[in-house]
Amino acid sequence: MASEKLAQAAAVLQKQPAAIQLRYLQTLVEIGAEKNTTVVFPLPVDIFAGMSQLVQNAVVKQASQL
Repeated sequence: MASEKLAQAAAVLQKQPAAIQLRYLQTLVEIGAEKNTTVVFPLPVDIFAGMSQLVQNAVVKQASQL
């Protein structure tokens, strides 16, 4: 049952990519309503792919200079 709900959610997110950003914002609102010290910084997964590529390029460039 849980996997079916997850598959349905994935289908919705695939059709409406902005929905995940709205969910991030809703989560921040929910966390902010609680009296705690949790700080959440939602980052797109794409940013890690870009950073990984930059690091890999730097390593290759440095290796070629040796």
